[in-house]
Amino acid sequence: MLSSTGYLQGCQPAAYAHRNTTAEAAAIRNVLTTQTAAWNKGDIPGFMQGYWKSDSLVFLGRRGPTYGWQQTLDNYRKNYPDAAAMGQLDFSGLRITLLAPTAAQVIGHWHLARPTVGDVGGYFLLVLRKIDGQWVVAADHTNSQ
Repeated sequence: MLSSTGYLQGCQPAAYAHRNTTAEAAAIRNVLTTQTAAWNKGDIPGFMQGYWKSDSLVFLGRRGPTYGWQQTLDNYRKNYPDAAAMGQLDFSGLRITLLAPTAAQVIGHWHLARPTVGDVGGYFLLVLRKIDGQWVVAADHTNSQ
């Protein structure tokens, strides 16, 4: 059961959870802000820095699961070959929930403004892990509307 601070009860003392919830949420939000900035510069490898560089990374999209950081990068490059296809990324409605000191989920809406090829958007659920002091996306379930 989750406590009011967003941690699983019994995982951390309430004082610890309360003190760190805001800082951890800000760090997670920074990962997403950095990804957005990289995407909007056409920098897919920079965008991918927010993902866990591991074969255990999973991306779940309309074609099913993709496993591994490199395969996810390759799919992004294939599906977004140029600036027109990439457009300008915006995240909104973010709901960050800390599940434990080293685990969190983010639910939100994504939108790509693409004047020449048409806008696209949808919702996502990210699972993040704090590895070596850094928050990274370990699982990404993204859909399109």
